[in-house]
Amino acid sequence: MDFQLSEEQVLLRRSIREFAEQELRPNVMEWDNAQHFPHELLPKLADVGLMGIQFPESYGGSAMSAVDYCICIEELARVDPSISLSVAAHNGLGAAHIAMYGSEAQKQQYLVPLAKGKHLAAWGLTEPGSGSDAAAMRTTAVRDGDHWVLNGSKAFITHGRSADTMVVMAVTDKARGAKGISAFIVERGTDGFIGGKKEDKLGMRASETTEVIFQNCRIPASQLIGEEGQGFIQTLQVLDAGRIGIAALAVGLAQGAYETARDYAAERKQFGRAIGTFQSIRWKLVDNAARVEAARLLTYRAAWLKDQGRRMTVESAMAKLYSSEIAVRASEDAVQTLGGYGFVKDYAAEKFFRDVKLTTIGEGTSEVQRLVIARQLLAA
Repeated sequence: MDFQLSEEQVLLRRSIREFAEQELRPNVMEWDNAQHFPHELLPKLADVGLMGIQFPESYGGSAMSAVDYCICIEELARVDPSISLSVAAHNGLGAAHIAMYGSEAQKQQYLVPLAKGKHLAAWGLTEPGSGSDAAAMRTTAVRDGDHWVLNGSKAFITHGRSADTMVVMAVTDKARGAKGISAFIVERGTDGFIGGKKEDKLGMRASETTEVIFQNCRIPASQLIGEEGQGFIQTLQVLDAGRIGIAALAVGLAQGAYETARDYAAERKQFGRAIGTFQSIRWKLVDNAARVEAARLLTYRAAWLKDQGRRMTVESAMAKLYSSEIAVRASEDAVQTLGGYGFVKDYAAEKFFRDVKLTTIGEGTSEVQRLVIARQLLAA
C-alpha cells in the first residue's frame, strides 16, 4: 500500500488551497450573511478545472481521479464548506448522473457545458414525503406520444432555482415500486419547471437550497436517461460515489475547524501562558488531528476503490459516516476552545459549527449509512 500523494497531487492541493484562500476567504461571511450563491465565481472555478473534475477531457472535463476529486473538495471546504457543497453537488450528483448513464447525445448536449462551467447542475431525488425512503417518491412522469409529462415536487434541492440542467427522478410505473422509477433531464426554462421556496438554512447558507415544482412539465422522450425503470438503480450508484464527495467535504471542514482552534490556542494567553499549553486544550487538538487523519484515510480508500473500478458501497458509506461525525466533534471543540469568541461571527469556528450538521444529513443521513453498512456486514 502506498499512502504517499504523487507530486501532481501535492501540487493540486497547493493550487486549490491558494485558490480558496484568494477567491473564497475574503468573501465567506459576506456570502453567508446574504445567503448569496456566487454565480460570479463559476468562471473562476471552471478556470481551475473544478466544474468538471472527474469528467473526460473529450467532454470538457479535467479528467482527474477520484482521489484528486477528494483533494479539491477538501481544500474548498477547509475555507468555505458552502462553496465546496455546491461544487460537490454539481460534479458528484447532477453532472455525474449524466456522465455515468447518459447517452452519447445527452453527454454532448448537457455534460459538455456542465463540465466547462458554462452551465450549473442540480439533482432531484428528495421530496417532502420521501427523504431516506427515496422509493416512496410521488413525482410522476407519464408518457404522452414523443414526450414525458412530469408532475410533483422535490425538496432540499441544491441549485434548485439557478441550475441550468437538472436530473430528476420520477415514477413511471407505480405498480413496480422502486423498479418503476426513471431518470430524466430537465432544462431550466422548460414550461412547468418552477423553482419554489428558497430555504432559510442554519448553515451552508451560500449554497442555494430550494423546492422544485413540476406542473405538467413536458419534456422530449429523448431526455429519459437510460431505460425506463432504471432510475432508482442509477440513483444508488450515483449516491455511492457522491458520498465520497461529502466525506471529503467533511474532512476539509474538520481540518479547517481544527486549524482554527490550533491557531487560536497558540495565540490566546490566560494565566500568563498560551492556552495551548494546557493539557485539556492539547488533548482536544491531538484527538481532532488524529480523527481528521483517520477520516481522510477512510475517504481516500473509498476514492481509490472507485478509481480501480471496484465496488465501494460499504467503504463510501463508512467514510461518509465517520468523516461527518468527527467533523461535528471538531467543530464543537473549536467553538469550545475559542470560548466566547467561538460564539461570534468574527471567528470561523461559529460558521464551521453551523455548516457541519448538514454533512450528517445530506446524501444519506448517518442512520442510513449505518443501515447500508449493516446490510452488507450481515449479508456475509
